Amino acid sequence: MDVLEVIKDQIGKNPVILYMKGTPQFPQCGFSAQVVEAMTAVGKPFAYVNILEAPEIRQTLKEYANWPTYPQLWVKGELVGGCDIIMDMYRAGQLKTLVEEASEDADESTS
Repeated sequence: MDVLEVIKDQIGKNPVILYMKGTPQFPQCGFSAQVVEAMTAVGKPFAYVNILEAPEIRQTLKEYANWPTYPQLWVKGELVGGCDIIMDMYRAGQLKTLVEEASEDADESTS
């Protein structure tokens, strides 16, 4: 499976996935740390990929998403955005709604 197929598979299988530097337990950059805090505050599980351990994903996803920076949050197959957008959505209460709806949709499709 080529790198683009791996990315599409990850995005397709996970209703909420964060491509970040490091892990939620140990973020490796300030922007990733801010997004993890917001996602943790939302209180729903999310998948993540540590792009520092996957340089091929790091490069290919930038091109696929047409988005040059990390972290990147994807919800229901769509790129939501990076740190600034995610933090604005969090402060406005939109992130919680978006993630909860994606989690509910995922629950319904598995039951």
